[in-house]
Amino acid sequence: MSKKGILLVNLGTPDSANVRDVRKYLDQFLMDERVIDIPKINRTLLVKGIIVPFRSPKTAKLYREIWDESGSPLLYNSVKQANMLQAKLGDEYQVELAMRYQTPSVDSALQRLKDNLVESIQVIPMFPQYASASTGSVMQLVMELVSKWPTVPPISFVNSFHDNEKMIKIFAENGRKHGLENFDHVLFSFHGLPQRQLKKCDHTGNYCLKTENCCDTLNDKNKYCYSAQCHHTAKLIAEELKLDKADYTVCYQSRLGKEPWVQPYTTDTLKKLASEGKKKLLVFSPAFVADCLETLYEITVEYHEEFRGLGGEGVQLVESLNDNPLFIDALQEMIN
Repeated sequence: MSKKGILLVNLGTPDSANVRDVRKYLDQFLMDERVIDIPKINRTLLVKGIIVPFRSPKTAKLYREIWDESGSPLLYNSVKQANMLQAKLGDEYQVELAMRYQTPSVDSALQRLKDNLVESIQVIPMFPQYASASTGSVMQLVMELVSKWPTVPPISFVNSFHDNEKMIKIFAENGRKHGLENFDHVLFSFHGLPQRQLKKCDHTGNYCLKTENCCDTLNDKNKYCYSAQCHHTAKLIAEELKLDKADYTVCYQSRLGKEPWVQPYTTDTLKKLASEGKKKLLVFSPAFVADCLETLYEITVEYHEEFRGLGGEGVQLVESLNDNPLFIDALQEMIN
């Protein structure tokens, strides 16, 4: 009997923490036309001439800080998720894991599904909130690769799962473990995007960033907006934790370059909260389904040290979904 194919795709990670492999990863990642959406010749000069040569040694050093005996946390947590999902779904399904950048590649994972003559393929980009630079990039690559097959099976995509009830419950429960009463304020720190990428998703051209709080409420005009979906995820987790609006802030990390990105920036938020006398911060990062460089180093180390330098006592990261069985249940429900 033919199996149903499931393809889980996360962002990616270098094959090792050495400079050469980090350079390969950054080159493939940043040359993606959806990640740095400028003309190819400009992107090539910027990425290959400036960013990759100068950033690779620094980024490799950061990866070495989180690399452990099992390798890259993003990769081994993703492998656990795929294995657990395969066990959950049983023999009627074939689950494959891929990384949008580096290994295991999307091409090789699709080839394994093709070789086994699966009757259908369902693609789940492992990004709760839709963005052209993440989910959109995965969709484009899958369609480009499959378009070359002589026979194309039925293919479907999960666009986003920013409001998935089980995901919300896991983040809330992980937060409760640290004791909400022990913290002065809660941050929901999402991965940032250039403002121009948000504006591109506003097909009318008359809504995005026209008002200060345009992303605060999810509606028909912004339902595909990354920032609006981030705000909605944060709101749902906050409601699960019974937090008042004044108790938490939505902010954005991992800014690259000098052009305006989605705001407020996490670094600016840390300064603001420190000036208000806040001492202990609990930080969620619900843009990721597995802990990675952005959570284990950027938040746990960089923001912790930055906040302490501003007079605070520190920040506490709330762990991601990782191998939580409830998240595997959530994936199963998406598939069914």
